[in-house]
Amino acid sequence: MAMKNWKSHPLYTQIKEFLERKGPMTDVELYDLVKGSHEGVGFSELNKTLMRMEIEGIIYVSTHTKGKRRVELTNKNQ
Repeated sequence: MAMKNWKSHPLYTQIKEFLERKGPMTDVELYDLVKGSHEGVGFSELNKTLMRMEIEGIIYVSTHTKGKRRVELTNKNQ
């Protein structure tokens, strides 16, 4: 039986830190950064986390181009 370990740096926090450091970016760029620090993270898991963060008012996600979305921190978090 495979055991899941807790990440020492949650995906939620990592996304916020990337956006604070690099500013707004597309979901594809963000996914590429996240893959480097979190092994086994899929695009669907990233989307679930982004949705949760948007509902909580931490980020804003808008349509950028076909198939890409722009992700940015809200003003109250900058």
